Amino acid sequence: MQSPLQTNHHSSMLKYRRDWRVWWRLTRPHTLTAAFVPVSIGTALAFHETSIRVSLFIAMLVASLLIQAATNMFNEYYDYKRGLDSPESVGIGGAIVREGVHPKTVLSLAISFFAVAMLIGVYICMNSSWWLSLVGSICMAAGYFYTGGPVPIAYTPFGELAAGFFMGLLIILISFFIQTGEVTSVAIFVSIPIAILVGAILLANNIRDLDGDKKNGRKTLAILVGRINAIRILAGMFTVSFIWMVGLVVLHVVSPWTLLVFFSVPKAIAAAKGFIGKTQPIDMMPAMKATAQTNTQFGCLLALGLLISHWL
Repeated sequence: MQSPLQTNHHSSMLKYRRDWRVWWRLTRPHTLTAAFVPVSIGTALAFHETSIRVSLFIAMLVASLLIQAATNMFNEYYDYKRGLDSPESVGIGGAIVREGVHPKTVLSLAISFFAVAMLIGVYICMNSSWWLSLVGSICMAAGYFYTGGPVPIAYTPFGELAAGFFMGLLIILISFFIQTGEVTSVAIFVSIPIAILVGAILLANNIRDLDGDKKNGRKTLAILVGRINAIRILAGMFTVSFIWMVGLVVLHVVSPWTLLVFFSVPKAIAAAKGFIGKTQPIDMMPAMKATAQTNTQFGCLLALGLLISHWL
């Protein structure tokens, strides 16, 4: 039989674990690969040109993860303020509407993450170029205005384009630049399919939330084209990404080892098929998850192929 002291200690530990999970969910960890993958690919590309400065790689990775997590927190805060989230909402961290975390706490945490990312950015600029301070500031502004401001990007048909450009293409190019001091056409070409797949994560999210978004006055791409066409566009984005890599290999832009990305085809198929015939958000969660996993698998396999081609 446990003593009252032991019981209180056990309850405290349970509360600690619960609280830890609340903060972890607030970052929406399934989306963080959208930051990890581009940094890894940009660094793997740079490995072909120069020796890698590990400190800059780690700094870029941490800064990107912080910006992505902060963007998710801004999303949580502003969707709550606009009355879009409820305890039944699917795909949110739920810290505010389910766990009772004060909205200002979430906002303050997001700003803190941005502040730390900016400090890391200063270190990166000191070791590369101060022009990156401008580029980084634009990326952070995009993260804020994705759901903040009078006309949030997420409420328009341009959300997928913005996500792909800032979290796909730009992050790869910055990660490449801080190691090499330049941006090459190869880096740009390789970043395209990743930009598409990052955009696909957002499109999958908007397909899942289509009915709720429509009621709340959003004008996302999925709403404009309809559910069926949105699923077709998603499948097309997957297809273009794989065909693009074949084109790069045929044109001798990258090594055939990068075709390892085709091992992620089954996950892409599962993602596209998983939305067909579904209308309830909870039923589309597996497809949403598979879309994020496609980006992760494709990106990690691409980075691996780039590294192997360098070593061989």
